[in-house]
Amino acid sequence: MLHVGAQPLAIDQLRHGGADAAAVDRFLDAHDVPLVEGATGTFLWRGEADAVRVQHWVVGLPNPLPMERLDGTDLWFAVTDLPEGSRVEYRLEVVHGDHVDNVEDPRNPNHAHNPYGSNSVVHGTGYEVPDWIELDEDARRGELRDLVLHSAALGRSVHAKVYLPARYRPTARYPLLVVHDGTDYLTFAAAQTVLDNLIHRLDVAELVAVFLDPGDRLVEYANHEGHARFVADELVPELERALPLIDHRGGRCLMGSSFGAIAAFSTAVRYPDRFGSLLLQSGSFAFTDIGSDHGGGPVFDPVVAFVNAYRAEPTRVADRLYVTCGTYEPMIRGSRAMVPVFRGTGAEVRYVEARDGHNWENWRDRLRDGLAWVFPGPQKFVYE
Repeated sequence: MLHVGAQPLAIDQLRHGGADAAAVDRFLDAHDVPLVEGATGTFLWRGEADAVRVQHWVVGLPNPLPMERLDGTDLWFAVTDLPEGSRVEYRLEVVHGDHVDNVEDPRNPNHAHNPYGSNSVVHGTGYEVPDWIELDEDARRGELRDLVLHSAALGRSVHAKVYLPARYRPTARYPLLVVHDGTDYLTFAAAQTVLDNLIHRLDVAELVAVFLDPGDRLVEYANHEGHARFVADELVPELERALPLIDHRGGRCLMGSSFGAIAAFSTAVRYPDRFGSLLLQSGSFAFTDIGSDHGGGPVFDPVVAFVNAYRAEPTRVADRLYVTCGTYEPMIRGSRAMVPVFRGTGAEVRYVEARDGHNWENWRDRLRDGLAWVFPGPQKFVYE
């Protein structure tokens, strides 16, 4: 495979230079893997195999993407478009006879984390990790407190973390952010550091956040009556008794990603008078228009039934919805389909797509825009 373009790619130069093992050694020592050259990415793998393929989740590309062996060497490569600012998750399929090893790229140190594990990720030209996810010595740290609450609705004790902003004052009144998959947001999306920095920079209002973890996630987050009742009738009232929170819907936001977005959304559907805002990232908005084969397996059955019922009779469940999704993930179809449905209820909707996948880094990178829109700080009021 030769790249057709104005400038030859590095792999083309190696190919035409009479590559041997020593040339491949020098080539790999000189380049990061995958190679990113303008709007083109070159995947590489070295070793003996019958075939090597790139597995990915980009709609429109052959999947898996076959790699070609460079003549006279054990170097395999595949070239593809890589739009500016994109992040593309992938894995490598290494074939030996009937056996296929599905592995992360051993030469790539970058990984993307998702609800099921991790994959390698290639960063397109222009993508930069946001500086507001890093510890800022000038930003005062908020506090995370443990919360244990027995839930009659769920029939179990719920362990959560409550975030208080750095300058927390009992005499003030704070909005409340309820975060599903809380430990994952704290671990993989640096949520505490993000809140500290965005509040310090005046992008986001001082707020209280509660980070929840599910019991059986695929049950409790899939339109579960008990979970909704726990959040609306047990958790929020308890927090409002203990903390100086704004006690009306305009001061409350439910947030989640993937199935967590369904948990937030379905809670708001059941309690439309309780929450003023929703922040939904890569929501698992699976639905069917004809038939029942949605392709998601049994765990998606209650989600599909819920989304189908909502689409049949949409209701206004919040005043404002921030909805985001990656263009390189299967959830893009559902997110695009739901946005006009949400807008049709009269709710204000901001919809943001990113050239990214179904992973925590995508959801992390969207937090500044989403949180600043839901709970803007004084900086946003001045400059927007």
